[in-house]
Amino acid sequence: MRILGIDPGLQRTGYGLVDVTGRGLKLVEAGVIRADAKAPLEQRVREIHDGIAEVFREFKPDVAVVEQLFSTYSHPKTAILMGHARGVIFLAAAEAEVPVEGYAPNRIKQAVTNSGHAGKQQVQRAVQAAFGLAQPPEPPDVADALAIALCHAQSLSSRRLRA
Repeated sequence: MRILGIDPGLQRTGYGLVDVTGRGLKLVEAGVIRADAKAPLEQRVREIHDGIAEVFREFKPDVAVVEQLFSTYSHPKTAILMGHARGVIFLAAAEAEVPVEGYAPNRIKQAVTNSGHAGKQQVQRAVQAAFGLAQPPEPPDVADALAIALCHAQSLSSRRLRA
């Protein structure tokens, strides 16, 4: 199974592809789709859509996994803006006929670091260790996308054990 983890953002959308094999997990590809921060919103979401659609076409994932929306009282606008990025990612997934799963941020962190309140650097180090990388993934959006894919792979493994 090929899992595409996606960390949505209006300036940088991280993505990470992981293959689940009989021997474990294999990192296939990871990167970031950049949108011009000075461009109008409609241009940025088009750039995100076009970039992630290309990832779907090139790597043909079996499932896409996206961090669920969350909002804080002090920053509600962040969730609204993130919704735009998530919307075009879901559109690209639908166009590619790829199902989408979602996990809460604290569940993703718990799955990869054993702490639901882990910081960016902890997530980066955990992803580095999971894939035996020489350096932590940069920018953090890439590490977050890979963490999302790892979380889903662990969830699949747990489901198989319960079945």
